[in-house]
Amino acid sequence: MNLPPLSDEEKAIYEWQMWLPDLGEVGQQKLKNSRVLVSRVGGVGSVVAYELAAAGVGTLVLAHAGNVKPSDLNRQLLMTHDWIGKPRIESIERRLRDLNPRLNIITVPENIHPHNADALVQQCDIIVDCAPLFTERFAMNHAAIQQRKPLIECAMYDMEAQLTTIIPGQSPCLRCIFPEAPPTWKREFPVLGAVSGTVACLGAIEAIKQITGIGESMAGKLLRIDFRRMSFKTLKIARNISCPECGSPAT
Repeated sequence: MNLPPLSDEEKAIYEWQMWLPDLGEVGQQKLKNSRVLVSRVGGVGSVVAYELAAAGVGTLVLAHAGNVKPSDLNRQLLMTHDWIGKPRIESIERRLRDLNPRLNIITVPENIHPHNADALVQQCDIIVDCAPLFTERFAMNHAAIQQRKPLIECAMYDMEAQLTTIIPGQSPCLRCIFPEAPPTWKREFPVLGAVSGTVACLGAIEAIKQITGIGESMAGKLLRIDFRRMSFKTLKIARNISCPECGSPAT
């Protein structure tokens, strides 16, 4: 793989990050060469996108529909008060460019659904799923399985969060964990912004690890966090041979 060289400016910006012995300059070049899809870019996704932009990911493909609402402002940290009533994706791009003007941003002013998931996933190397609805999450899971692309799953509800990494053909997919959408799941639910931001930072770290090859992947493991008790549990999870999406272990 021919990795893009780092400019003097980039070497200065990412100097401390490159001091990680298993990341170094080559790891930073891998980040610069990477293309990450983030959907959506709300309470969880906004922090994922911000951390990846700060880390030096070269291209972000960002999918998020709608206009900024007052209720977004407690957790969607790329939205601002002066942008209420205007497209969220424009606020997202504006804030990220303020942080990292070198960043290549592909904006998609819509949410992911079964009809656009394949085309969006084709544009990236790795997906970070921050969507609240299972229709979107299942669409990304399907596209990731079909295209053999890693998928980081970040989710939260109330004071709880969970995280896993899906490596198609190797680890359980989203359908292995949730064969069907939970019948009690609702579009609107209790959210504390700091909970969204915490699982988002963990998701960004997992994406960076996957891109650079450092550390140990969360594939085959599910992290569950109860913030009321500050309880962190890592569970081993296995593929479901009857999974409607990824089939048998040989798939």
